Amino acid sequence: MAQKVSEIKAEDIANYIRLDEVSEDDTKTLNNLIAISKSFIEHYTGHTEKELDDYPDFAIVVYILCQDMWDNRTLYVDNSNLNKVVETVLGLHSVNLL
Repeated sequence: MAQKVSEIKAEDIANYIRLDEVSEDDTKTLNNLIAISKSFIEHYTGHTEKELDDYPDFAIVVYILCQDMWDNRTLYVDNSNLNKVVETVLGLHSVNLL
């Protein structure tokens, strides 16, 4: 899965979370989840959206965050219950440690 964050599409997330049929509403929701995930990564790490592609491991973070939000039917990332892989990867690349 050597993919840049900017290249991740709703179809990619649908495949990752194993959705057989994807409605138009599902596609809209998945696109929102991708945007929310990117924003979360930016705010957590201090990197800009343009910089996200410089870190290949951010792609898996987007996939995991989207899956968590889809599974929990939420449109936000729960900071108090972050996946350990997500927390580790984001911690490795954080520049705003204050």
